[in-house]
Amino acid sequence: MRILITNDDGITAPGLRAAEDIALALAGPKGEVWTIAPESEQSGVAHCISYTKPMRINPLGPRRFAVDGSPADCVIVALSHIMADRPPDLILSGVNRGHNVAEDVVYSGTVGGAIEGTLARVPSIALSQGYGPDNLELDDLFEGARRAGPDAVRRVLAMPWEAKADYGLFYNINFPPVPGDRIQGIRAANQGRRPGGAFKVTETVAPNGRSYFWLAHAKGNELAAEGTDARGTAEGWITVTPLRCDLTAHDRLADVEAALSGAAARRTA
Repeated sequence: MRILITNDDGITAPGLRAAEDIALALAGPKGEVWTIAPESEQSGVAHCISYTKPMRINPLGPRRFAVDGSPADCVIVALSHIMADRPPDLILSGVNRGHNVAEDVVYSGTVGGAIEGTLARVPSIALSQGYGPDNLELDDLFEGARRAGPDAVRRVLAMPWEAKADYGLFYNINFPPVPGDRIQGIRAANQGRRPGGAFKVTETVAPNGRSYFWLAHAKGNELAAEGTDARGTAEGWITVTPLRCDLTAHDRLADVEAALSGAAARRTA
């Protein structure tokens, strides 16, 4: 198996090494693992691409490159340039430092990398490691993802992919904020919603007396609805969420068509 890895935490991020360990376990001795990741942190850039500025590619070693762009840029660079002769069989985006559940999915550069791979019809999975009081002080924050990641990805690879669809499936895997030996198991989950939203603004005052404002991640995963990714990871489960890039509200198309037809009829009456 030929696997491409990217992330949004940057080429030096410890979570990228965790993803490489997972990929090596999956690829086997005859496989290949390619790492093409942003040269600096790109958290929160979602599916951003560098449409109005040029990029540079910095080779760092065999099958390892840094790109001064977003995760989606890295996937485009990989598929159209570095690996153009033979595309990967799988794209892993992560392992992100921090969960990507609920509203995070909309903002996440990790998910953005998986979206770009999916648009190119390459099976793609976003991987994120939650952190909190139970695992933040571990020597390896990503121990849970390293331990459970290969099996979780193998299970997902056995699921439907809709590879030929215009907007096929991709999967979002979140590892809970606990040590690996305390993971409850793995379960399917829908994308949740936190009652208080995803972010808030925190004010700080600089030595010169000027105020600056930072975005701070809100809390409340445990308050999300039962069966959601946010609630599941808060309770110690690995969650797997199938996602699509198609943003069309298909359940409302008939209503929109009826409303537009009615409006047209009234104008011609």
